[in-house]
Amino acid sequence: MVSPVLADKPTATTEPGRHSRRPGRGRRDHLVAWLLITPALIYFVGFLLYPALAALYYSFTDWNLRTTPDWVGLANYKDLLFDDAKYPHFWQSIKVTLQYTIIAVPLTMVAALVQALLINAIRRGSNLFRLLLFLPVVTAEAAVGAIWRWLYDPQYGLVNAVIGLVGIPKQNWLNTPELVIPALAFIAAWQCGISMIIYLAGLKGIPSSITEAAIIDGANPWQRFRRVTFPMLRPTTFYLLVTGVIAALQVFGLVYVIFSGRGQSVTGGPEQSGLTYVLHLYLYAFRYDAMGAACAMSFILFVFIMIITVLQFKFVKQEAS
Repeated sequence: MVSPVLADKPTATTEPGRHSRRPGRGRRDHLVAWLLITPALIYFVGFLLYPALAALYYSFTDWNLRTTPDWVGLANYKDLLFDDAKYPHFWQSIKVTLQYTIIAVPLTMVAALVQALLINAIRRGSNLFRLLLFLPVVTAEAAVGAIWRWLYDPQYGLVNAVIGLVGIPKQNWLNTPELVIPALAFIAAWQCGISMIIYLAGLKGIPSSITEAAIIDGANPWQRFRRVTFPMLRPTTFYLLVTGVIAALQVFGLVYVIFSGRGQSVTGGPEQSGLTYVLHLYLYAFRYDAMGAACAMSFILFVFIMIITVLQFKFVKQEAS
């Protein structure tokens, strides 16, 4: 006869909510987890971490990709920053990149916000317009460069034909130093599809009750945008500002395609007016046989981007209001 006390006492096999754990199950779970993350780890170590560490080492050497690297310490950094005779266009490339960033980032964000507002206001056919406005993003940079070289052509380009309709004389966009950076910034604004999609997601996240309350209070469209929509988009704007600045400081492909094969001794347009920092880095790495200096340039850019990003996080308001 079973004792009542023992009968009421739950056992390991009868207690509700508790399951017996099979031996080795936890070990198999860990093995599966490691197998799943192994490809990402291999990619990170082989294509990100190791190249970054190798570039850091080579930045302290004199190396041309063919011979054994010679350790020179901080000489590459010192020469880049202070030796204008050895690196005559280093500071020019920084100036060009900063000018491009100052113009391209705000222009791209404004174009993206305007497109997002227009698409958000459309009741029918918004998916079609979203697709059309996103096409420049997925177009190959080589094709984009070829298209815009034709559009900016001083004789037959469509841009000069359009501005001619309002009485503005034809411009030699890519051969006039003062117009090169605005021309490149306009191309960046034309490729604002990703920013447009992100802004559109931000607009969809604004509660309709807030907008309806503003309408009831008698706010006109401009007041609703200034007092409701734009403040609510502040986190989105901050994200696009940070990522946009980082991307603009590293612009390379479009500039290389547009100005390659034009016969200059240093590519980058007339008087190096389009010689961006990463294009300058590329030239020293693969054309002038100075890979050590190019690696040093890459880490100077890394530190500069980190400083700019920290300043943005410190001084730019991020929260919606």
